[in-house]
Amino acid sequence: MNAVRDTTILLGRSMRHIRRSPDTLITVAVMPVAFLLLFTYVFGGAIDVGAADYVNYLLPGILVIAVATGISYTAVRLFTDVQNGIVTRFHAMPVARSSVLWAHVLTSLVANALSLTVIVAVAFVTGFRPHAGVLGWLAAIGILVLLTYALTWLAVIPGLTATSVDGASAFSYPLILLPFVSSAFVPTATMPTPVRVFAEHQPVTAIVDTLRALLDGRPAGTSIWPALGWCVGIAVVAQVVALRIHRRLP
Repeated sequence: MNAVRDTTILLGRSMRHIRRSPDTLITVAVMPVAFLLLFTYVFGGAIDVGAADYVNYLLPGILVIAVATGISYTAVRLFTDVQNGIVTRFHAMPVARSSVLWAHVLTSLVANALSLTVIVAVAFVTGFRPHAGVLGWLAAIGILVLLTYALTWLAVIPGLTATSVDGASAFSYPLILLPFVSSAFVPTATMPTPVRVFAEHQPVTAIVDTLRALLDGRPAGTSIWPALGWCVGIAVVAQVVALRIHRRLP
């Protein structure tokens, strides 16, 4: 129970930092919203995705980019706590050791949920019209929460080990670029064979295809299993590695 109490207190501390600097949430949402508007109104007319409206096709990939952008701030916030000696100070106090990391993970889940809500609201303004029922929405939200959880634990690793704030945030660049080599913006069938093979077997394509089907009110099909497998696999491996690194801190 002490761990739960301590995590709740430290979560409140992290959320107060975000409330005092709302520009963090705005920054996380700005780039995905810019991509949404750019691809919808500038490139969308030249991209053939079949009968689907392009904004409906596009949004799942934009949400994945938003999560990849948001978790970089988790790495920076944790890196700042480590460098300022805050983490060491907590370890010297009667505070559950695991609560330090869990507070950052839960803060990331809340902050990303707020950013994704803003992006979906903008998408509705641009013409996004999902056909999902309640269960479809719940399943899509579940996939996004699981993805955010997995990538947040991945962000904890550079947050604990980076030697500069640039290093703590730069790890997310490949994650932000990965959707561009997937089915997020165009069908993989239009890609050259080597690129198509990579795109069809990397995690973003499975996650994006699953979200797109769920929001469109269609069965997720076989893509949901690799999507869940990637998310759970990344979460387990990243959490084990992050906790081992955390144990070595003074």
